[in-house]
Amino acid sequence: MKISGKTKVACLIGHPVEHSFSPYIHNFLAKEYNVDLRYTCFDVNPTDVKEALQGIKALGIIGSNVTIPHKIEVIPYLDEVERNAAIIGSVNTIKNHEGRLIGYNTDGVGFIKSVLDEGHILKDKHVMVLGAGGASRAVVVALAAHGVGKITICNNTLEKAESLAENVRSNFEEVEVNVMPLAVTSKDLKDVNFLINTTPLGMSSKKDLMPIDQNIVPPSDLVVCDIVYTPHDTKLLKWAMQRQLKVVHGIGMLINQAIASFEIWTGLEIDAYEKVYEILEL
Repeated sequence: MKISGKTKVACLIGHPVEHSFSPYIHNFLAKEYNVDLRYTCFDVNPTDVKEALQGIKALGIIGSNVTIPHKIEVIPYLDEVERNAAIIGSVNTIKNHEGRLIGYNTDGVGFIKSVLDEGHILKDKHVMVLGAGGASRAVVVALAAHGVGKITICNNTLEKAESLAENVRSNFEEVEVNVMPLAVTSKDLKDVNFLINTTPLGMSSKKDLMPIDQNIVPPSDLVVCDIVYTPHDTKLLKWAMQRQLKVVHGIGMLINQAIASFEIWTGLEIDAYEKVYEILEL
């Protein structure tokens, strides 16, 4: 499609942004769905976040993704924050609606969809989440909102895990939430249905690391999920597959959170997961 005076702009703000897959995904979706839109990246220094959001308004940019380290810092400069994003305390998507900036978090939604797309049922299940950082917050809140029965949060710093747990308990009273150290044993996994890694362990720079002891004996019906998407088969997922366990790859969350953002900006319903997966060539 040709760029004209009517062409809209969406963007990513973060620091750094050079590594992002977002331009590939969103420009592909714009072309695929015939939306007169272009998506680009802006490397925004932490001291310039307020000015960046003012620029989104002033330039009529229809929406923005937000990545590290600005997901929390943007919140004071938004006009409205969607409920789950407020509970998470982190925003990864902004919609410019008639000059009002509305914050969302599609990370958790993207993760849930990646699990459901594989045919799994999360409702009323016991889910163990490894890690209690920003990614964990998005995943845990989304799990609670979806209606899982029990969440166990494992983290080296128990105070951080307990803070997240208390946040979920106060907003989703029907969900049982417990915390424990990141030192999972075979016994701890006995009644767990889903094991989810939200730590950086397993990503490219740490690809030889696992968040749990590889000598653990898991239950045969355990589903293992990793939000790390490079490498595609993390050490944790290889461990699971060697034991004939079902797995959910991190690429699903990456693609689905992007599609959810595009839907927020455009109001369209997008069904293009497989095509996006192919163009990323991961």
